[in-house]
Amino acid sequence: MQTSIDTSNDFFKDKVLGHPAGLFVLFFTEMWERFSYYGMRALLVLFLTSSIIGDNPGWGWPREHALAIYGSYTGLAYLTPILGGYIADRFIGFRWAVIVGAFLMTLGHLSMAMEFNPVFMYIGLGLLVVGIGFFKPNMNSIVSKMYEKHPEKKDGAFTIFYMGVNSGAFLGMLLCGYIGESENWGWSYGFGLAGIFMFVGMLQFYFTRNIFGNIGLKPEAGGNQKDENESVDEATRNPFSKFDIAIIAIISIIGLVWIINDPLSKITSINVFDFKVGNWDGSNVMILSALVLFIFLLVKRTSQYTPVLRGRMISVIILAFITIFFWASFEQAGGSMTIFAKDYTLRILEGNAKVAFNIGNTLITVIPMVIITYVLIMLFRQTFKKYALGNVILAIGFVIIWVIVIYMLKNQYADDKAEVPATWFGVLNSLFIISCAPLVSKIWESKYNPSATMKNGFGMILLGIGFAALAYGSSDIPSGAKVASVSMIWLIIAYLFHTLGELFISPVGLSYVSKLVPARMIGIMFGIWYLSIAIGNKIAGTMGGVIDQITAEYSMTTFFLIFTLIPIGLGLLVMLLTPLVKKLMHGVH
Repeated sequence: MQTSIDTSNDFFKDKVLGHPAGLFVLFFTEMWERFSYYGMRALLVLFLTSSIIGDNPGWGWPREHALAIYGSYTGLAYLTPILGGYIADRFIGFRWAVIVGAFLMTLGHLSMAMEFNPVFMYIGLGLLVVGIGFFKPNMNSIVSKMYEKHPEKKDGAFTIFYMGVNSGAFLGMLLCGYIGESENWGWSYGFGLAGIFMFVGMLQFYFTRNIFGNIGLKPEAGGNQKDENESVDEATRNPFSKFDIAIIAIISIIGLVWIINDPLSKITSINVFDFKVGNWDGSNVMILSALVLFIFLLVKRTSQYTPVLRGRMISVIILAFITIFFWASFEQAGGSMTIFAKDYTLRILEGNAKVAFNIGNTLITVIPMVIITYVLIMLFRQTFKKYALGNVILAIGFVIIWVIVIYMLKNQYADDKAEVPATWFGVLNSLFIISCAPLVSKIWESKYNPSATMKNGFGMILLGIGFAALAYGSSDIPSGAKVASVSMIWLIIAYLFHTLGELFISPVGLSYVSKLVPARMIGIMFGIWYLSIAIGNKIAGTMGGVIDQITAEYSMTTFFLIFTLIPIGLGLLVMLLTPLVKKLMHGVH
């Protein structure tokens, strides 16, 4: 029988790299989940748009249809955590929410592995969206609870946890991408591999769950959270009225139907919003109506708070607005940039270029694997006696990973030519994050730490520079061309600048939300923040879907210039708003 560990100071008794062993159980669980998420995401658009004939046939969909599905899937993946977090808080607790989410995602990936039948594909995507909703917010909640009495260690803990996120994304895109794109294996095996490792993550977490003591077992009694540091000026309660709740329900229903109807109306003849108001399409009328209601509710709610809290909430809304456009551009990585890598980038390497790629790919694959394996061994030393089964399952997962890595590298060196998988470019984001995050973190800890608006501004400008590289690199592609052979250096440069932009915006966003609003309002404001990310992801799919239309009428350069000028323009705008936002934040840096 497994024993529980007390959540007091004894929780820090069994340490790995200076942190509780339980943190690394979460590290590996999150790693497997991100492996499955990004591994599947890397394949989705490629599979849907690949020719229905050939050695590795796909569905042969138009790019617009594929990117509509992609945008709706990634958008919903950021909406369901709001509901999943609420259910965990009120009913089942963080721990069971993680297990339920992991199980649903396992079923979702395995359903997608039966890609020969569209019904299984759609069921799989639905299960993944619901599973992510249970899993994603509650992993973060467990980490926060673990360090509740050790706030001085929380930043370091989330840094380690973030490395687990990026390790999983790196390995998922690398290995699922390689297997899925391989003519010897195929899409089903790529989707199935994502499901296998999600299952490994679920079992590992389940059989090691008692390491968390009482954390996440059941919801805490009581209603509103109390913030002991909340000033009297900020403490006025502002409960939701029945009118507010009715508006939220209307907005939620319209938004959910719209995000599902968008791909449905493109792929089939079914259109829930099949009407017109003047020259306006019914779909646009409904989503604009929801937007107007949402803005009305925001204005109504914020006007009812004290001046200090009202100002801080407005500053969060400004940052959330910028976040929409950041993700709308950044998430082209899984859509139009994946298409650019597949159809417009020279990926066949010979001679010295092949040798250089093989050496570089080996180093960026093996070195992280060795580091992660070392962390795994350190965890075994602390936990194997008490949690042998969970450790054995984790070890089996890593043995399988090593076998696939060796198989991939062996085939890579055996071939006369090196064909770089289109999914390979996606791993650069995780690689650059792991490489650059420590440097950016040092800047935040120094006297040169900029304000929130300056960080957002610089991040948007860096993002735009990345797309400028793609715009320049694609300048020789003729209008309407379906294929080309642009140097891969432009994609590498783009991913570097996009990652730097991400480091300036993404990790610090939730931190500012937690600083600017009282604890009792964290859930609501996190909901608004995730909503902005969801909207950005959906816009990413919609904008990426017009790549053929824009390149046919204008050029590929024009398409990427849109994502250059808008982020840079917004970046400069938000930097100009710095004095105003500083005033609204009322002393929060």
